[in-house]
Amino acid sequence: MRQPVPAACQRPAADRTRLPCASVMTHIKTIQSVFPGFDPSRWSRLAARTGCCCVVLAGCVYAQQPDRAPATGSNPDYAYSNLPTQPVGPDDLLAVSVYDSPELTRTVRVDANGNIRLPMLKDPIPVRGMVPSQVETTIARSLTQGKVLVDPIVTVTIVEYQSRPVNVVGAVKNPLVFQATRPIPLLDAIARAGGMREDAGSDIVVSREVVQNGKPARMTQTIPVRKLIDNADPSVNVMLHGGEEVLVPEALKIYVVGNVKKPGAYPVRNDEETTILQLLALSEGLAPYSAKVAYVYRRAPGGTKTEVPIELAKIMERKSPDVPLQANDVLYIPDNKGRRLTAQAIDRLAGLGSATATNYIIWH
Repeated sequence: MRQPVPAACQRPAADRTRLPCASVMTHIKTIQSVFPGFDPSRWSRLAARTGCCCVVLAGCVYAQQPDRAPATGSNPDYAYSNLPTQPVGPDDLLAVSVYDSPELTRTVRVDANGNIRLPMLKDPIPVRGMVPSQVETTIARSLTQGKVLVDPIVTVTIVEYQSRPVNVVGAVKNPLVFQATRPIPLLDAIARAGGMREDAGSDIVVSREVVQNGKPARMTQTIPVRKLIDNADPSVNVMLHGGEEVLVPEALKIYVVGNVKKPGAYPVRNDEETTILQLLALSEGLAPYSAKVAYVYRRAPGGTKTEVPIELAKIMERKSPDVPLQANDVLYIPDNKGRRLTAQAIDRLAGLGSATATNYIIWH
C-alpha cells in the first residue's frame, strides 16, 4: 500500500520540481554541516549545465568518427561475385576493397594500357597480366610507397571480363561473341553458336594473337571437322582462353543447270570427291529430252574459263567412267531439241488420230 507523502514535501505543484524528498534533505543537511557555504540550488544548476555540455561534446565526438569501410557481404554495392581466376586485361572491371578506407573502396576499370588509378595516388598502377592475388599485393605496395596507408589490407575481385572475347562466325546458326571466363573447348564454343549449318565446310579455322620476337602476330590453326566431330579426336578439340576467332567457312559449291529436275548449287567437301553421277543424284536426276553430251565450265588457274565436254549418255549406260568434278565447276546439261520436236510431233499426231476416231464413232 502506498505510503503518505511527508508534510515537508507537500507543496504546490509548481514548486515540487525544486523540493527534494526527505532522504535527499537529510543528505543536504549533512553536506551543509560539513561545508557551511553549500547552496543546493546553485549546485543543481551547475550540474544541469555540466550535463548539457557533456551531451553536446559526445555528439560532436560521435559525428567526427570516420565511417567504417562497408562490409562486402552486407553492402549490395560491393557484393560482387568473384569470377574464375584469369589474368587481368584491358577493359576488365575490378572491385577493390581497402579495409577501413571507404574512399579507396570502389570499382575500377582497367584502361587500354593495362593500368588502374586510385585516389591519392599520383601514378597509375600496372595490373595487366596479373591474377587478383597479385593485383592485391601491387595495390597494397603502391598505397604504402605513396604514404597513403601504413599497412593496408586490400581485397580484389573480378566483376566482369571484357579482355577475353571469343568470336564465333561463319557457317554457324547463331554467330556470337562471348567472354571466356574460363578455358572453354572448341566444341563448346561451337555449341554456344547453335552448331554448324548444313552448308558448313570441312575445316574450322581458329586464329589467335601471339607475340613473336616481341611483336604481336596472328597465328591460325586449321582443324578438320570430320576429325573433330565424327572421330571425336580430343587432340583437335583445342582450348580457347580468350582472344580467339573461330571461323567456320561455308563449303565450296558445284553448280548444275539445264535439263535436271532440281537445278541449283550443291556443297562439296574438300576431303571428298564429287562426280557427275553424285551431282545428278543430288539434283534428282535428268529431266526428259536431255542431251547426250553435257559440258563442264571450269575456271583455269590463270582466270580463263574452259569448256570440258562430258559423254553423259555413255556414263549413264556405264560405257564410260564417271568424271570427278572440282569446286566451283558448272555442269550444264543442254536440251536435245531434236528429241523434243519429235516427241511434240508424235503427241500432236496421236491427238489428231484420237480426235478423228472419236468423230467417226459419233457419226456412225
